Amino acid sequence: MEAARLALEEKAEQLQLSSKYKSEFLANMSHELRTPLNSLLILARLLSENKEGNLTPKQVEFAQTILSSGSDLLNLINDVLDLSKVEAGKMDVNPSDVRLAEVKDFVERNFNPVAEQKALTFRVEVNPDLPPTVYTDGARLQQILKNLLSNAFKFTQEGEVTLTIRRAEKGRRFQNHTLDSAADVVAFAVQDTGIGIAKDKQRLIFEAFQQADGTTNRKYGGTGLGLSISREIARLLGGEIRVESAEGKGSTFTLFLPTHFAGAPREDDGGNEPRMIQRRDPSVPAVARSSSAASGRSTVMRGQRPNQRRKPAGDALQYQPERRAMPQTVIADDRDAIEEGDRSVLIIENDQNFAKVLLDMARDKGYKGVVELDGEAGLKASREVRPDAITLDIDMPGLDGLQVLDRLKRDPETRHVPVHIISGVEQKREGLKAGAIAYLAKPVSKEGLDAAFARISTFIDTVPKKLLVVEDNEAQRQSIVELIAHEDVEITAVPSAEDALDKIREQHFDCMVLDLGLHTGEMTGFDLLEKVKSDPDNHDLPIIIYTGKELSQKEETEIRKYAETIILKDVKSPERLLDETALFLHRVEAKLPEQKRKMLEHLHDSDSVVSGKSILVVDDDVRNIFSLTSVLEDHGMIVRFAETGKQAIEELKKDPNVDAVLMDVMMPEMDGYETTRAIREMDQFKTLPIIALTAKAMKGDREKCIAAGASDYITKPVDTEQLLSLLRVWLYR
Repeated sequence: MEAARLALEEKAEQLQLSSKYKSEFLANMSHELRTPLNSLLILARLLSENKEGNLTPKQVEFAQTILSSGSDLLNLINDVLDLSKVEAGKMDVNPSDVRLAEVKDFVERNFNPVAEQKALTFRVEVNPDLPPTVYTDGARLQQILKNLLSNAFKFTQEGEVTLTIRRAEKGRRFQNHTLDSAADVVAFAVQDTGIGIAKDKQRLIFEAFQQADGTTNRKYGGTGLGLSISREIARLLGGEIRVESAEGKGSTFTLFLPTHFAGAPREDDGGNEPRMIQRRDPSVPAVARSSSAASGRSTVMRGQRPNQRRKPAGDALQYQPERRAMPQTVIADDRDAIEEGDRSVLIIENDQNFAKVLLDMARDKGYKGVVELDGEAGLKASREVRPDAITLDIDMPGLDGLQVLDRLKRDPETRHVPVHIISGVEQKREGLKAGAIAYLAKPVSKEGLDAAFARISTFIDTVPKKLLVVEDNEAQRQSIVELIAHEDVEITAVPSAEDALDKIREQHFDCMVLDLGLHTGEMTGFDLLEKVKSDPDNHDLPIIIYTGKELSQKEETEIRKYAETIILKDVKSPERLLDETALFLHRVEAKLPEQKRKMLEHLHDSDSVVSGKSILVVDDDVRNIFSLTSVLEDHGMIVRFAETGKQAIEELKKDPNVDAVLMDVMMPEMDGYETTRAIREMDQFKTLPIIALTAKAMKGDREKCIAAGASDYITKPVDTEQLLSLLRVWLYR
């Protein structure tokens, strides 16, 4: 029992220490987080003022939206940092005489417009028996009252909100001993006629990131940080917050503060200097409590990255991060040594150690190597270095590998560069369909890497690339050959599946175009597809289905297991066929004949596909609606919007002429899942493209969206290029 008790105490001590280190780390992030955001806000404000008069009204509106959204983000960052700072005992308290009349003016000035907008009665009552001033931190008092009143107005739809400032009842017992020993206590009571809080939820609401109802049917929004911060600041000021509420009958949140802040500086301290109040936790060891407030050092948990050094001996539990600028890459590569005629490979890999292995391997194979550790830097290097090949990891911070691959293959300057995926994330099918030449799963062996670089070299050396066309209609077969033919491609065209299998056994092909509706020979296009993909030697052969056959949902699902692309023969199909074969044959677009270049340029111009299309944007945040509308209208789309799921359904019933829907998942009352299911139940919208938008990006979200009936999925903040690409794909279909 003694051993178990000691083990529990040690575990509790470790948890407390870990929590403290986390809080101190967050508290020290203030500068790093706020500085870039502050620059954004300043520049956005300058643009919105348009002093030079050279911006259009639309551009000024854009700047104002950036400013508004950036301000909201700053408020959230401030909330998180305030909470972490007060938990770590690093929040400044600056007590002074605060006039209660000024408090009254502050809340009326800030909340009278809110009350008018919501048609609520708002009253502020200051009892006449109070002293004219209280000695406390005025800014912190305003912060608490602002949080309490904001919540009151948020959760009140009709009736009134009242702030009463009065003396606390004599003889009242408090949880904070400072209040029990105070000579006088003032109470700030915020009362509303809102929805109220159930008894069993009244403790929960003071926990960080918690609300009385945290489901997706969040009618009132918010992060759940306000009350946590208010409670901690109240404790810091020597006070506390109490709640009295009943579900459906409103709430009263009361802040109790001593009229004289007990932690005020003594007269011999100088009296005017602000003082940092450190809360001490007696259960945390002294070595952990020797916080770095005085020295300016930050305490961080063990296991930090290697760019951190130990503090001086005697404080062994604490580490200090080195404050130095991180270079773009910490690996000495060959970017400055590449000369004309050299073969180069760009290595986009998140793991520095493995990136070094790949760099050494590339050098052994006769390549000059360039290393980038994240997707954005990799994309930039692909344009600057113009490598002969790229190795790509999928699991990376920021832009993941599939996003990088998508952008590489949509850029005419990099589209032809062969990309070999080497990753521990199992997304081989997605990578190959997006245009990668091969996929190697981690962990990899020396033999596996040798084979990967051998494949890259073979691919680069093989010119011209080889294409197999399987089409039973002679005229159609000849037109495909003429469409694609050029000196960089060698085309073999056959009329039957049997002929195709014979050719595949004779030689290697880089891509195959297949018509499903084959009528010559005994084998169908489906049979050929299955046979080729079941052959280990040809399993990764890119196959483009080019057919006039109308496919059922079941047939399309079955085909997509094997084929990279399905193109239905219509007025736009030649351009798409040229485009898809160029992708999988890795053709250099700039070297194609002018007529074919123009065909691809026209197809890649997203405006030509989406222009004139009607889009319904469903989102409860007006700022998101504005931002999305601006982007879509800029590309020629006609945009309608709805702020709730019910409005969206009414819009569709009123005017069913909609080409696609952008559906926010997190909406009040009727969320995006419910709305999508309801739309799918309407016969005319069974195949309407619905793209789900969500900020959660949690594991399983995509599956939930697809299960609800969404066609595709994209996370917020929305990458506009990715959104336009999705719309182009679905609208083209």
